[in-house]
Amino acid sequence: MRRLDLQTDKMLAHVEDGVGWITFNQPEKRNAVSFAMWQAVPEIIKDFASSDDVRVVVMKGAGDRAFVSGADISEFEEVRSTPDQIKIYEAATSASNAALRSLEKPLIAMIRGFCIGGGLAISLAADLRISADDGQFGVPAAKLGLGYGYGGIKELMNLVGPSYAKEIFFTGQRFSAVDAEKMGLVNRVVPVGELESTVTAYARTIAENAPMTVKAAKAAINEGTKNPDERDLDRVAAMVEACFNSEDFIEGRRAFMEKRKPQFQGR
Repeated sequence: MRRLDLQTDKMLAHVEDGVGWITFNQPEKRNAVSFAMWQAVPEIIKDFASSDDVRVVVMKGAGDRAFVSGADISEFEEVRSTPDQIKIYEAATSASNAALRSLEKPLIAMIRGFCIGGGLAISLAADLRISADDGQFGVPAAKLGLGYGYGGIKELMNLVGPSYAKEIFFTGQRFSAVDAEKMGLVNRVVPVGELESTVTAYARTIAENAPMTVKAAKAAINEGTKNPDERDLDRVAAMVEACFNSEDFIEGRRAFMEKRKPQFQGR
C-alpha cells in the first residue's frame, strides 16, 4: 500500500492493488468539504493520473453517514467573507472539480448516506456511482435561493434526462437510493454491508482490464456528451488506433488463444 502525504488530514489517499482511494475525511460534519480539502483534490488527482500503479480511482466519504454533504459552510465567515477571499475560494473549488473531470482513468463514487448539493456535484464527476441502500440524494438550491449554472445542470441532465433533472431542481427534495437508481443517477444500489466489497470488486475488475482500451472508451463516451461542434473525434480515433498498435493488444490475443488471464501493462 502507498499512502499520499497531504497538507490536510481531512483528505486521505492511498493506492492498493491498482486502485487509488480518495476519502473525504470530515465525518463529524458529514464530510462537508472545507477549503483545505478542495485544495488537496488536484494534488491527489495529479499523483493518481501520472502513476502507473493506479488503474482506477474510487472516491468515498469517511464514516457511515455521508459521502459528501456539500461545502463546509461553517468556515465561510473565515474564508469567504471578502470579494478577494471569494475569488480564491471559488478558484480552489473550480480547480478541484476540473481535476476530477480531467482524470482519464475510470473514477467510481462509493456512496453512503448523504450525497447532497456539492456532494452530488462531486459524484457527477465520477464515471460510475454505486450507492448503499441508505443513500440520499438532492440539490436543495431552490430551498436556498441559489442560482445553479448551466454546466452543472447539463451534467445532471446528461445522466437522468430533462424530466428528472427538472424534478430534482424544482423540488429541491431528497431522493432515496432506489429513486436515484430509477432515475439513472446511480448505476446500482446494494445493501450497506455489501457496498465496499462490491465497489472493490468493480474497481479491481476494471484495473485488470486493458488500460488503453478503457481510457479510449471513457474519452469516446465523454466526447459523445458534448455538443457536436465541441467534440474532438480525431483524438478518440487516435486513441483507438493506439490500442490496436499496443503491446496490450498482442497480449490480449495471446492470452485468449492460450486460455489464460491477460497481464496488461498499459502500453
